[in-house]
Amino acid sequence: MRGDLTIRTVRTASGATAVQVVQNKGKQRSSLKHIGSAHSEHELELLMAEARQYAETHCRQPNLFAETSPPPPPSSFQDAFTRSKLIGVTHQFARKVLLACARKCGLGDLPELYLDLALMRIIEPASKLRTLELLESHFNVQYARRTLQRMLPKLLEHQAAIEGAAIQTAHDELQEKFSLVLYDVTTLYFESFKEYDFQKPGFSKDNKPMQPQIVIGLITTRSGFPVMHEVFEGNTFEGHTMLAIVRRFQERVGETKPVIVADAAMLSKANMQQLEKEGYCYIVGARLASTAAGFIDQIDRTLPRTDKAMHRFIYVAVENATMICEFSDARYKKDKREFDKQVKRALDLLERNEPGRRAKFVKKSKKKDKSFIFDTVLQAKTEKLLGVKGYVTNIPEKTMSSAEVVAYYHDLWHVEQAFRMSKSDLQARPIFHRTQEAIRAHMLVCFMGLMMGKYLEINTKRSLRQIRKELLQVHEAHIRNEQTGEVLVMQMDTGDFAGSVLSSLLNSELSH
Repeated sequence: MRGDLTIRTVRTASGATAVQVVQNKGKQRSSLKHIGSAHSEHELELLMAEARQYAETHCRQPNLFAETSPPPPPSSFQDAFTRSKLIGVTHQFARKVLLACARKCGLGDLPELYLDLALMRIIEPASKLRTLELLESHFNVQYARRTLQRMLPKLLEHQAAIEGAAIQTAHDELQEKFSLVLYDVTTLYFESFKEYDFQKPGFSKDNKPMQPQIVIGLITTRSGFPVMHEVFEGNTFEGHTMLAIVRRFQERVGETKPVIVADAAMLSKANMQQLEKEGYCYIVGARLASTAAGFIDQIDRTLPRTDKAMHRFIYVAVENATMICEFSDARYKKDKREFDKQVKRALDLLERNEPGRRAKFVKKSKKKDKSFIFDTVLQAKTEKLLGVKGYVTNIPEKTMSSAEVVAYYHDLWHVEQAFRMSKSDLQARPIFHRTQEAIRAHMLVCFMGLMMGKYLEINTKRSLRQIRKELLQVHEAHIRNEQTGEVLVMQMDTGDFAGSVLSSLLNSELSH
């Protein structure tokens, strides 16, 4: 008891013990400060000490009936120092901020274990068992290994709610109207050479063709905020992943049908015809090198070779589709450097009589000796496309200009950046799980971490790496008075970014 303030403990739904400081007003009580939730006796002791300190500082009247006499004032700073012992250093401020971010993203109703697993993908990604150790060392939060093993598969029961929260956050917090969404695919490999029912070798984007993998499809908003994901078997062709996830997304957002933007890997006649049939507009990258020679000649004759020049062509391969071709000086310089290297490599191999090694412009002759020759036809075809990029769409020019179509396609870097972030910052790969259920749960944890990370990046204009660095610079020192046993928690200054920018962004949730 501290004057008109009381310390109260409450059992939460997740089994933790919440420590609160409440204010007494006659017969009424009102919550003044939520100190935190404890998962162990040690953590409860620390939170109670923090609550006592807070109550002592904010009480309106002195405590007239102190249970013990206060120790005599130290004769010097050295006396006070020798009576105290540093018993631990934590990063509870970082956890408090990231839990507030999780609540901002609509994830606050989930059991705290799932939120802790997700925020640890941001703080220090590791295996699930190592994560339990880090939660204790960083935050004094303890979970039993058996609890993790029991609860992790049950996370899949919350997938619909989590993706619903992502869509709602994008709409309410980021003002997204879902008039356009970005779709892309990546692969994640396993630290094993043994394939199972779900993880199988396939076309690897991680340059691990011999190791089993899974395929991940991700839908993001134009700003790169993730709203839906799906996990596919490792040998799934990425072009076959799009329609299923787009339909599922459509069920969530209602009648509004967004423009689907995807890269050239999604370009198939069947995909575009099905999107057209179901009433979707699309913008996909084109594989110009695989188009007919006559069409390439038409591009060469029609498209001006001036920077940012564009021209629309009828794309006869798909009904109601057109192809926009754009020339770029920067792209031309890049393509020309690569083209010159490939030509030189082919000529060098032929001169050394080593044509069997891979080279783009080397082909077998029609002679009986099956000798190799330089492919002048392919050289001419490739040279006509230097600096040219194609985009296929079913959106009429009167509805959307060619420049707008190209600009929308260029937004695909956001979803590519989200994949890079999940692979590097959140370390979604390599995967150590074996069962399909555990793999899907792992990816859902990473999806939650991606939600939180992208929300902070979009709103603070800082990279996730910078945000993590700022958060981890704030420590709490736990100091115990060896005479009284009381533990004092001293937090470092939060600094301008953590204390001002993040507090302003998460203000309503930080007060929980």
